[in-house]
Amino acid sequence: MQIYEELVARGLIAQVTNEDEIREMINSGNAKFYIGFDCTADSLTAGHFMALTLMKRLQMAGNKPVALIGGGTTMIGDPAGRTDMRKMLTIEDIQHNAECFKKQMERFIEFGEGKAEMVNNADWLLKLNYVDVLRDVGPCFSVNNMLRAECYKQRMEKGLSFLEFNYMIMQSYDFYYLFKNYGCNMQFGGDDQWSNMLGGTELIRKKLGKDAHAMTITLLTDSQGKKMGKTAGNAVWLDPNKTSPYEFYQYWRNVGDSDVMKCIRMLTFLPLEQIDEMSKWEGSELNKAKEILAFELTKLVHGEQEANKAQEAARALFSNNADSANMPTTALDASLVADDGSVSVLDALCACGIAKSRGEGRRLIQQGGVSVDDNKISDPFALIGAADFEKGYVIIKKGKKVFHKITK
Repeated sequence: MQIYEELVARGLIAQVTNEDEIREMINSGNAKFYIGFDCTADSLTAGHFMALTLMKRLQMAGNKPVALIGGGTTMIGDPAGRTDMRKMLTIEDIQHNAECFKKQMERFIEFGEGKAEMVNNADWLLKLNYVDVLRDVGPCFSVNNMLRAECYKQRMEKGLSFLEFNYMIMQSYDFYYLFKNYGCNMQFGGDDQWSNMLGGTELIRKKLGKDAHAMTITLLTDSQGKKMGKTAGNAVWLDPNKTSPYEFYQYWRNVGDSDVMKCIRMLTFLPLEQIDEMSKWEGSELNKAKEILAFELTKLVHGEQEANKAQEAARALFSNNADSANMPTTALDASLVADDGSVSVLDALCACGIAKSRGEGRRLIQQGGVSVDDNKISDPFALIGAADFEKGYVIIKKGKKVFHKITK
């Protein structure tokens, strides 16, 4: 099976322009493609996996990735998938985030001469003269068509700023610039970016002629992209200081039964033949599939040693073995410890991040979802006594799958 057919078989392709040309170019290793990453945080998330693993697959097949860091477009903010305007970041924040992205991407993609390239659209977007841009590329965009785009329609009721309205033009200009200056002939992105990405393809054709072979592919459905990489409203980060390898492993270990095979197919590098056999698994065998998914993805991001440690810790907890060596741990601030050595369960829940607030912690307790050392807590005002810390720690559990070790 050739690489394009593999991408289709893995369920990665959502929409394409001129598919026959795309298939031939990718299968022959002649695609030079880019994927953009706006620098809205100082770490990539599990939601970026689709793009990162795709770049790795295509590079392994001889194609050349261009990782586009959105130092310029982050100054505007993508309205897609938003109900409100993104927080405006300083240039210093964006530059710091871009450097963090680079380090994480190097775990997936091989950069260097003749290999993958990394570019930052701040290098050309921030130098543009606004009036020149309006005269040069403005006539290529229909305001009526832009307002029909899904990324803008969903914001019209609550209000779309003129700053955000320019995002499609800037993203389109990226493809135009990369096509002219880097020989980039293809762009990939999420399905929710389809209208923005088509803008780039059309801009190239209008400016450079219909024979300009600029191609667009979108990955995954919009709903799957929004769903992936978040748990209980929180992002799952690739930075181990923000999401520990154990927590990262646990996130993938806890995906729903209906999603596990889809994630294995799309995100891991296991052979399709093996995955097809696994697709027949049912019942308790799905837990084995979840372990495989969690281990493979943790190994990709944090290395095999950390993946092994996370797996051992998870298995010990699920089998009621008290081995907590690799469990995420929080040392309580001394101000949370009373004179008699006791600690409020609510304070402990908030300190370790299991609850975002005391109100959320109270609701978890009242719903019967919190245990301390396997003792269910029913009183929101309960204390963890000094004697409970005799072994040096206590283990707080939320539900059946979230564990955290607390020390003083």
